[in-house]
Amino acid sequence: MRESFVPEDIARKLRVYTRMREDKLQVASTHVQHMQKALILMNMRMPEVLSQTHGASGLAMIEAILAGERNPERLLGYCTTSLIKNKGRDILLALEGNYREEYIFELLQSYESYMFYLSQVSKCDTETQKILEEYSSSSNKNYSDNHPIKPIRHNKPKIDHLHDLLLGIHGANPTTLPGLTDYNLMRLTAELGNNIKQWPSVKNYVPWLGLSPGKHQSGKMNKRSREKAATRAGQISKQVAQSLILSKQPRLGAFSRRLKARKGSGIAMKATARKLAELYYRIFDKGMVELRQE
Repeated sequence: MRESFVPEDIARKLRVYTRMREDKLQVASTHVQHMQKALILMNMRMPEVLSQTHGASGLAMIEAILAGERNPERLLGYCTTSLIKNKGRDILLALEGNYREEYIFELLQSYESYMFYLSQVSKCDTETQKILEEYSSSSNKNYSDNHPIKPIRHNKPKIDHLHDLLLGIHGANPTTLPGLTDYNLMRLTAELGNNIKQWPSVKNYVPWLGLSPGKHQSGKMNKRSREKAATRAGQISKQVAQSLILSKQPRLGAFSRRLKARKGSGIAMKATARKLAELYYRIFDKGMVELRQE
């Protein structure tokens, strides 16, 4: 059995809100699929021409349809200029559909459910901000640097000064690691707290995450052990690793892509997540100066 880990009380409070936020986002994503289904039933192929049906342009067109607009050219006007320039003709063709009453009703129900869960996510962010401010002020770890803040491309929390709050909690800037954004760091903070020394060494930390290789060697005999499922913190590391595999990031990203070509995406993602976890630990163990020299 994996040894249990109980972070300090304020980290446990943060964990409740961040996990709740993830649950709401997951449910919201199912209603996006329901919106896509309703559009396809209407013979409107928006999911095929838009990368995100629930993006700004997609939602604007859906809201216009629900308000009674049926003209494809007018609906196209709700898209961004770049989208009209690059995909205008395809979108016009995709907007030619049938507006049956039952399908419009299904689209309305799915849209309202999606917006409801987004409002729930926003309420979680409000409570999370209070916890982060309390956590940062109680940590007494004043820290600042000039490293650029990475953009959060999806599911960005509505939390003011999130980057500064996280630096104040940790007294370091782990977002200098490849692929790690403030959003990922907030989730890791909720799972692990701000005292990495609760694990005596990186060799204790990585297996606890569930990211160590599931292989045992004795002499010339190699055999795989039954792997433990990754903890939530380990799963977050895997998500960051997956983004590196899909990116053009040189060092760690290049390592993950080479390994994917040889061993497959599953092994590459786990191995990259393990390297990320080791770097995350060493940032607090050795500091950024020593880390850059490795």
